[in-house]
Amino acid sequence: MELKGKVALVLGAIKGIGKGIGLALAREGVKVVLNYYDWEESLGQMKQDFEKASADYLVVRTNLLDTEKIPSLVDKVIARFGRLDILVNNIERGGWPVVHGAYVCDQWDLEMATTLRAKWWVYGSALPHLKASGDGVVVNISSIAGLIGRAGPAGRVFNDGYAAANRAVSSFTEIWAREAAPEVRVNEVMLGFFETRHGPQTRGWDLLSEVQRKEIIDHTLLRRIGTVEDVTRAVLFVIRDASFITGSILRLDGGYPLGGEYSEPIPKGVT
Repeated sequence: MELKGKVALVLGAIKGIGKGIGLALAREGVKVVLNYYDWEESLGQMKQDFEKASADYLVVRTNLLDTEKIPSLVDKVIARFGRLDILVNNIERGGWPVVHGAYVCDQWDLEMATTLRAKWWVYGSALPHLKASGDGVVVNISSIAGLIGRAGPAGRVFNDGYAAANRAVSSFTEIWAREAAPEVRVNEVMLGFFETRHGPQTRGWDLLSEVQRKEIIDHTLLRRIGTVEDVTRAVLFVIRDASFITGSILRLDGGYPLGGEYSEPIPKGVT
């Protein structure tokens, strides 16, 4: 896909991974619509960063938990730029067990409404415009919680509902790939532990002991936490270069799900 002149809607763009993806697209000549709702204190810095990147951008504050407001978000994209080619479905909420403890009903409902319902409603509102593009792309951002659940060192970070919701995102990815083809590619970038998501720049990370944090890193084959740049490079590949990939999941986790085990060299044998 030639990115220059395309239009992208990036959810959760106020900071961290969402902002990083928006900036990476803007530097490729993409016109970006940046949605946010929380973290108002980060808005000034976000605008500064996009101005510095000489981006053609629009910031829209929308509460995506209010599904009646979602069509108007997409309408604003079309009113400003006349088209929509790329949707980065980067919205989620997951309470850390170490932060929130056992579930209460409101926390469960909030996680499902954010991680699943909002994604589904935004996709549905955007799909006609993505199809009209003729070369549309959807990128769902998810978590390896959907694979590993509340197990091992990650059990202090991923809870049951968050894990279940992220497994459901992968179902969305496959269903939408069938529904949107051939005009739209739909793929998923599944994240492990990152600086700004389940990592050192989040509140829950500081609540873990040094030993507990080391257990997470030691369980990651590449022995480090991921960076925003790791994500932006992967997302650019999926959008720009992966023209024959749809309905697929790109795991970006440093090998965390394979950690905790080892492979011995093949023995010499006796014959």
